[in-house]
Amino acid sequence: MTVLTRYLAMTLLRGWLTTFLVIAAVFGLLGFIGELDAAVGDYRAPAIGLYTLMILPQQLISLAPVIMLLGTIIAMAGLQRGSELTVISCAGVPPRQLLAAISVPTAALMLVLWVAMEYVTPALHQRAEELRLDLRYDNAHRLPSGGLWSKSGRRYIHLGAMTDDGQPADIDLYEFGENGQLQRAVRGETARVGADRTWEFNQVMEKRLVDNTLATSRTDSLAIDNLWAARELPVISLSQDSMRLSVLLSYGGYLADNERDAKQYLSTFWQRLTMPLTVAAMILLATPVSAGVGSQRGGNFGATLAIGAVIGIGFYLGSQILFALGQLFNLSQPLVALAPTAIISAVAWLLFKRMHW
Repeated sequence: MTVLTRYLAMTLLRGWLTTFLVIAAVFGLLGFIGELDAAVGDYRAPAIGLYTLMILPQQLISLAPVIMLLGTIIAMAGLQRGSELTVISCAGVPPRQLLAAISVPTAALMLVLWVAMEYVTPALHQRAEELRLDLRYDNAHRLPSGGLWSKSGRRYIHLGAMTDDGQPADIDLYEFGENGQLQRAVRGETARVGADRTWEFNQVMEKRLVDNTLATSRTDSLAIDNLWAARELPVISLSQDSMRLSVLLSYGGYLADNERDAKQYLSTFWQRLTMPLTVAAMILLATPVSAGVGSQRGGNFGATLAIGAVIGIGFYLGSQILFALGQLFNLSQPLVALAPTAIISAVAWLLFKRMHW
């Protein structure tokens, strides 16, 4: 790593960290105040503060493109205001070398974001929601009122509860024939989740249609396949923010294979998967913008930051609208997720080519 790369990396890191801390403080405070309305039982201010801190990383990850845009503007404009970019230019460093130096910390940041979205922030968010449920309702695995339903072909399954150790309980399964007539009904008190989405129902009561009559039988255990996987159970009653990238993809695929609406899960997966690419595009965009205006003084510099904020907010809102339209018109989700990144990259590259250097 060259001296230039190290210096730019440290400068960018300071800009990113400064912006991250400011936005984290604002969103953390707003989240804490808003959550105070939900205080009940043991869920009081200290627990609310812990909950807010635990869900904050996932919220900030979704704002990473905006945070890095503003952080890069602060860092690069600061270099320009101090004439450091002028010195770099006069030293004969070509724009491509400048871009290559910036790409090193950017690539490291992209890797950190991907790792965080798979292993860190969803786990924190899931633990926070479980803590909230536990303190508010004395049950960390509380399901929505009425339980959860799932459909697989002509089979319907209802999950009524979860045990304290996170195992399924109060389970009903119904199978229908092609004519819509009930062929089989199974009820299990609990179930053990095995490999390949196979559940072993315990304390089972089964009814089967025999000669147009439902015959009842009882057994200690019964294996049924193609149900929820073990790693999906901890999150099916929680929000999508609690799901890792791999879980979003596998659960979305499971829903799609069983002819259920999986667009929301798969759209979220593609948005998150491509988000680090969007971050890189935003950093590329911020470089010529900040280098071109960073030499201006006083209010103009503040106005530049305001313009950056408007660009970031506009991008966030525009991308959310685009994602919604993609789901509405059944457009290719990977292409819809990549479209904002492609647009920002094209504009950034055009500005970079025209940057005064």
